[in-house]
Amino acid sequence: MIIMNTRRWILTAIGLVVLLSLPLFLPNFWLVNIFGRALVYGIVALSLTFLAHYGGFVSLAQTMVAGVAGYSVAMMAPTAIPLGDVALPYALAIPLAVLAATVAGAVVGLIAVNTREIYLLMITLALAVGFSLFAQSNITWFNGYEGIRNVVGPEILGKPFRTPLVFYYTALIVAALLYLLVLYVVRTPFGLVLQAIRDSDRRTAAIGFHVGLHRIAAFALAGFIAGWGGVLITFYNIGITPSSIGLWATVGVLIMAVIGGLGHPLGAFIGALIFALMDTFASTIIGHDRFNTLIGMVFLVIVLLSPDGVWGIGKRLPTALAGRARTKTANSGAIR
Repeated sequence: MIIMNTRRWILTAIGLVVLLSLPLFLPNFWLVNIFGRALVYGIVALSLTFLAHYGGFVSLAQTMVAGVAGYSVAMMAPTAIPLGDVALPYALAIPLAVLAATVAGAVVGLIAVNTREIYLLMITLALAVGFSLFAQSNITWFNGYEGIRNVVGPEILGKPFRTPLVFYYTALIVAALLYLLVLYVVRTPFGLVLQAIRDSDRRTAAIGFHVGLHRIAAFALAGFIAGWGGVLITFYNIGITPSSIGLWATVGVLIMAVIGGLGHPLGAFIGALIFALMDTFASTIIGHDRFNTLIGMVFLVIVLLSPDGVWGIGKRLPTALAGRARTKTANSGAIR
């Protein structure tokens, strides 16, 4: 076990070094529109993976929670068009937006605390679609269908946030910190109790733990994670509209998580990267009008070959190769 954990941390460190060095080799288009996009959307998928893998419940409201953060920062942004009634510096608007997403996550957990499986999916989907329709119809706060534009983000070290290097490294640092946060939380007493609830909520309640409170806290933590993703996605898109948090966006995040693999937090970013690549180059492969067909085919192939996604394939591949090598060596010895 110690050897496996050490190997995992070594691979994580190597992956982080590779990601840090990408700007030395890749043009700005790849940094921003492929890897940067994968990082910010992967954060929202990470919140879903955290709930699904360690809590045992799949929430389709994570895009809505990210949208709460996105609209909150847009409404308070000093550069927004139209300008909100309360314009704050980004240094205040960003943490307040993440706080709003955390509260929204807790509210979702409070509503869905007693639901399971298909009922949980339906109630969280209803919340996501309902919030999108509310944003589309509300003119006073959300500017209706047009949304809020020109949310460019803060200056960092004197450079605009939309500068490719600034955006990429900020997204990478935030994604890495949230990824490490998840790995830390699941090893704390709270994380262990959450996994016990996933395995058997009745047994966990029988030994004295408050199952409902832990579920709500898990949704709140997932909301905190999704909130950071929502803020960064709003900066990436230079604004937010109801369509960016609608049904297709909700399904897209779910596809990212499932393709990458719900069995490990890293799967969220793997799935987001695959999704970004296909979305960007779909017009070359199959035509952009048929992107849904392409992503559907890829989704089916990956799920059929590996129910735990690309992460599961990568996890089993070394074992399979080692077993094949041992078989080949044994056969060679037998022939001699």
